[in-house]
Amino acid sequence: MEYDWLGFGYAALVAAGGVVGYAKAGSVPSLAAGLLFGGLAGLGAYQQSKDPKNVWLSLVASGTLSTVMGMRFYNSKKAMPGIIAGASNYSVPQFTDGWTAWIADDGKAS
Repeated sequence: MEYDWLGFGYAALVAAGGVVGYAKAGSVPSLAAGLLFGGLAGLGAYQQSKDPKNVWLSLVASGTLSTVMGMRFYNSKKAMPGIIAGASNYSVPQFTDGWTAWIADDGKAS
């Protein structure tokens, strides 16, 4: 089994973003969201490591973060939302490739 190291790195970055938000501003919502979405992204990376076509959780987590953090960056111009939005924007096409492979197989599990 080949591990999705890029996905695990993304998950760690998201979780670290939540920790940094808490450390700098005392923001408990940032900590909770960072750990929640980092955990979901990590679980998605694990699922994708077991089955490269199983991208649903990763796609939803990175797509949601891309949208939410993109809007936060647009409104605040702060660095951390921009970093997370950029990493999420980079991750979405990776997961979309797995999704299109799943569609090409008519949705059959491998």
